[in-house]
Amino acid sequence: MRASDTRTSHSGCPQRLRCVSDRPCDQTAPGPVRQARQPAPRPDRGALLAVAVTVVLWASAFVAIRSAGQDFSPGALALGRLLPATAVLAVISLRRRVGCPPRAAWPGTAATGLLWFGVYMVALNWGEQHVDAGTAAMVVNVGPILIVLLSAMLLGEGLPRPLVVGITVSFGGVILVGVAASASRHPSLAGVLLCLLAAVSYSLAVVTQKPALRHASALQITTFGCAVGTLACLPFSGQLVSQLASAPLTATLSVAYLGVFPTAVAFTTWAYALSKTSASKMGATTYLVPALTVLMSWAILGQVPAWLALAGGMLCLVGVALSRRRPRTPASGLARASRLSVPGHEDPPDPLQITSGHPGRQRHQAH
Repeated sequence: MRASDTRTSHSGCPQRLRCVSDRPCDQTAPGPVRQARQPAPRPDRGALLAVAVTVVLWASAFVAIRSAGQDFSPGALALGRLLPATAVLAVISLRRRVGCPPRAAWPGTAATGLLWFGVYMVALNWGEQHVDAGTAAMVVNVGPILIVLLSAMLLGEGLPRPLVVGITVSFGGVILVGVAASASRHPSLAGVLLCLLAAVSYSLAVVTQKPALRHASALQITTFGCAVGTLACLPFSGQLVSQLASAPLTATLSVAYLGVFPTAVAFTTWAYALSKTSASKMGATTYLVPALTVLMSWAILGQVPAWLALAGGMLCLVGVALSRRRPRTPASGLARASRLSVPGHEDPPDPLQITSGHPGRQRHQAH
């Protein structure tokens, strides 16, 4: 260091010029450099509540379908469910002055109405008339796996390891529930294909609904999608009218409940939650439905589940919990932070930051 680079303070202690350092002369070397820890983002409580409402109401739908499916044909049950749902959503939309979705949202809205409210409901109701509930549950729950794969290919959401592990564990639980509830060793091929059609249409609807939520609200997508599904099911209106005349009051009330709560309310909360997270994670969350259905059937219908069904339900819950875990932070940033926090392990200086011809600066950089 040159003599001009130092000066003497009033205490007689040499003091470096400000260009080199402003710390007092009796201060030791700077402590370890630690990166500030970023606070973890808080989960959206509204989205979590919407997910909870959705899975509970959808689980109750299977219990109501078992009650009403004996008195209504598949198409009539689907139309009878959609008519009150459309009416309730239309009233809410008018009171809130919700207009039509913009043009960019109509492809996803129309696909949701045709595939989910139309094809899915009719195919699932029809398929459950040919296969037992256990087989239907196993085939239909291929849907979340298809959602994960389609979201990775079409939406670029990727395949994080916790999601893949959680989906696998949950599907294993669904298989246990299906085996426990299966009453036939030789299910109908037509019934299996109808349940598979329901799973494919449901997964395609979710993947097309996700981009539409960028342009329209959850209420708009659900209201107009439900209206499209109602129009698609109007050919079953004759069956619905004739069967309403002969159906018992309990079956009619079950159809009305299906329309108002598992359809109007649950599909709206689903769309809201989907707008806040990825389609693949929302698809994995639907594996909560079989576990809750087992418990509701036990509490409401008195159907005591087998131990295998309870074990499958627990696996579904564990799988959903695994799928919601956050991927680990990349090790590169943490490794560099740990090197900076240990004295003597600092990164070497960047050669581009050392200016030749200034020995004082060179010593400051090396120090």
